[in-house]
Amino acid sequence: MEKENLEEKENNNQSEETNIDTEETNSKNSKENLEDKDQKKDLSPEEEIEKLKDKLTRTFAEMENQRRRYEKEKDDAFEYGGFTFARESLNLLDNLERSKISLENDEKLKNTEILKKVIDHLNVIKKDVLSTFKKNNIEPIKSINEKLDPNLHQAMMEIEDDTKEAGTIIQEIQKGFMMKGRLLRPSLVGVSKKKLEKETTDIKKSEENKEKEEEK
Repeated sequence: MEKENLEEKENNNQSEETNIDTEETNSKNSKENLEDKDQKKDLSPEEEIEKLKDKLTRTFAEMENQRRRYEKEKDDAFEYGGFTFARESLNLLDNLERSKISLENDEKLKNTEILKKVIDHLNVIKKDVLSTFKKNNIEPIKSINEKLDPNLHQAMMEIEDDTKEAGTIIQEIQKGFMMKGRLLRPSLVGVSKKKLEKETTDIKKSEENKEKEEEK
C-alpha cells in the first residue's frame, strides 16, 4: 500500500514539473511575440515606407552595378577577343625577317639575281601582313631614336654612343606592336649610354697620380 502511494506521489511530482516547463516555454514565446510587436509598433507607417524605399534603392543599385560589369565584360570580350591570336600571328613576321637575314648572309647567294627576287617576294609578303594588321588596329611601336619607354620598350643591351643622349634607342632587336591602344608585345631594343662614370674617375685619378710623380 505504501509502495503504491509513493509511486502515485512521484507521478504527481513529474506531472507538476512538466506543467511548469510548459508554462515557462509559453511565457517565453509570449514574451518574444510581445517584443516583436513592440518593435513593429516603434516604427510609424512613414518610417516603414522609408525603410522599404531604402531597401529598394540598394537593390536597384546592386542590379545596376551588375549590369555595368556585364556590359564591360561583353565589350572587352568583343574588343580584345582576338588579342591572343594577334600576338601569336606576330611570329609570322619574325620568321619572315629571320628568313630574310639568313638568305642575305648566305655566301653562295650574295649578289645573285635569285637572292634579289626572293628578298623582293619576302618584302611583298611582309608588307601585306603589316597592311592586314593595320586594318585590324594592330600598329608597330616606334623605337629607333625614341627615348626608352618602359611601357613600350624592353632594353636588352646598352651601347656606348656619345652622339646620342643616354637612354636613346639606337638598335631594334625585335619590333613591338600595339592593338587598339593596348600593348601586344614590347619592342626589344638596344639603348645608348655614355662612358661609365667609374672609367672617367679612374682616368682622372691616373692623371692626378702622374702629375704628383712629376712634381716629385
